[in-house]
Amino acid sequence: MVAIGVIILPIMMSLGIPKTLSIGSFMMSVGAGMYLNPVLTGQFLAFFLDENGKQMLTYDDPARLKWAMIGVGVQLVMVIVMCIVGLRKKKIAHTWHASAWRKSRPGYVPTIALIAPILPVVLLVVFKVPIILGFIIGSFYALGVCGKLKTFQGACRVLNKDFYDGVVDTAPLVGFLLMLPMFNKAAELCVPYFNALLGNVIPNNTLVISIAFALLAPLGLFRGPFTLFGCGAATLGILKGIGFSTSYIYALMVIPSITMNVSICMTQSWIAWGVSYSKVSTREHLKQTLPIAWIVCAIMQAITFIIFG
Repeated sequence: MVAIGVIILPIMMSLGIPKTLSIGSFMMSVGAGMYLNPVLTGQFLAFFLDENGKQMLTYDDPARLKWAMIGVGVQLVMVIVMCIVGLRKKKIAHTWHASAWRKSRPGYVPTIALIAPILPVVLLVVFKVPIILGFIIGSFYALGVCGKLKTFQGACRVLNKDFYDGVVDTAPLVGFLLMLPMFNKAAELCVPYFNALLGNVIPNNTLVISIAFALLAPLGLFRGPFTLFGCGAATLGILKGIGFSTSYIYALMVIPSITMNVSICMTQSWIAWGVSYSKVSTREHLKQTLPIAWIVCAIMQAITFIIFG
């Protein structure tokens, strides 16, 4: 995510797209794909095991796959709507690609350098080169074709500055990742309290539950009770005890986990990095993305009720 972000975000912002819209649209677009991401889905499915430790739901389940593809489509459509509304009154420069203008810029990059981001992928897939080594090769290729390695002394200065800037750019992310396990442990302490408070009052009605999850979708933020990456394990335990179907509970909990938590929440490492990288405040980021994410959650909860309810 960070490796792609450092390429995509500067391009978007250089086109005149507002920082908040650049960050929000990029993060939510990536988040949309998480509905189908097999690794993330595997983490979610680990919450749905029977007494023998066997998965009660699989990635290849036809109904789940259909629901996930709809989730990708709904979130991407809403991201497009957000961009259309956000750019409606914004004049965007379309001359960024003009050859003469590009060459006159202080940071001119030749066209051949644009393949640098895909070099690590090609080296990994075709030649089985380890991904870290692939990134190093791609980096040296980009520096070379951009004329940054002409002399030994110049190359040393460039590499020294790049390492320094890299540490500065990733420091908030590293610090966040160090603190996140503590945050999650603290959230787990809420589990027995949620069970005691809500265990006997949640209605046994899928329509009521779907409406409640649609209206209270922001509780998926900040590792809250509606995300499986936080204290949502308590909510999941309560819903399992009521007797809802596994497919319905899965969809119910995954929607805020992906759209609210993974796509826009500041407690997600790449969101924290993106906001810090673009110098956007948390308030501005949530003001831009929260209404759209909330609408996505409401639409997906309605679809969940139709398919599984």
